[in-house]
Amino acid sequence: MNFKLSERYNSVVIKLKGNVMGGPDAAQFSQELKRLIDEGKKNVVVDLSSVKFMNSSGLGILISGLTTMRNAGGDMKICGATEKVESLLMVTKLITVFDNYKTEDEAVKAFEAA
Repeated sequence: MNFKLSERYNSVVIKLKGNVMGGPDAAQFSQELKRLIDEGKKNVVVDLSSVKFMNSSGLGILISGLTTMRNAGGDMKICGATEKVESLLMVTKLITVFDNYKTEDEAVKAFEAA
């Protein structure tokens, strides 16, 4: 998995790419979130549109990220989940835990409305 960051209005968009399967990627993702919090950036959108595969460890990365952001007084929303990833979120009932949006624009706008 790799990711790239971009800033839009009052949020940071993290676009994940490839296979999201935990391991060293989990630590790297967590460190990036902590760096954002240190910079005072607490609204994060995770774009899953380029994720090919995600396993339970990958879900753990997202859950951990959500917890990290909420504990810091922020939030994390997800967007662009492919059919495979969305089905995984539904089976695990995590679809009810995350604010899930079809597009990056919708997710970013949700922060503006808050």
